Amino acid sequence: MNRCSILCVAALTAVAGTLAIAQPAKDKPATKPTAAPAAQPEVKPALPDATPKMDMQLPPGFTPEMMKACMDAATPGPMHELMAKGVGTWKGTSTMWMAPGTEPIKTESLATVKNILGGRFNTLEVKGEFPGMGPFEGFAISGYDNVSKKFYMTWADNFGTGMMIGTGEISSDHSTITWDLTFNCPVDKTAKKFREIDKHHADGTMTVEMFGPDMVTGKEFKMMEITYTRVPEAKPATAPKGM
Repeated sequence: MNRCSILCVAALTAVAGTLAIAQPAKDKPATKPTAAPAAQPEVKPALPDATPKMDMQLPPGFTPEMMKACMDAATPGPMHELMAKGVGTWKGTSTMWMAPGTEPIKTESLATVKNILGGRFNTLEVKGEFPGMGPFEGFAISGYDNVSKKFYMTWADNFGTGMMIGTGEISSDHSTITWDLTFNCPVDKTAKKFREIDKHHADGTMTVEMFGPDMVTGKEFKMMEITYTRVPEAKPATAPKGM
């Protein structure tokens, strides 16, 4: 196997699990109520109040408007709520191609997503095994920057000492995130660009398509396709009746 290619593919395996994308609401036909609607319970926000507290004396020349801009940049918003929907455990089923026209390689992995720092970032831990290379472990941290209006991601794993970094943009219907990623190739010692498309489906699954350069021609080809399925949470045991 081409070691540079498999390292790049390995680095790509976990990007998708760092984010969840909310599906656009489907329109429902209007119906005439037959009775007065019941009182609706108060809707609580998906994330705890993480508004930064900056009750301090401003330095000379620092205006309240400047302080507000800093607070706005630090306050989690709707995109962070979307990210929080990805918290949980996901099973990944992957199909990989080491080069154009090669036989596909099948593998599976388990991804655990957590929300940290007051809802501002997601972490991702992935464990699996690559044929011919043994156990695989990876870690990612991702977030949404209120200033640039983009998603950011950093990824590292036990198949290398470099990190993959990149930015992502979400579609207008919140169903797709397109990533532009960079990874240093250990063979020719140059930065290689990769492209990833994450799509969230109505049935709760997420598919990922990953594209990168062919090591021989330099042309982009499809390197991997992954289907992520959420693993149901284990229900707490209940005591038998009569006890």
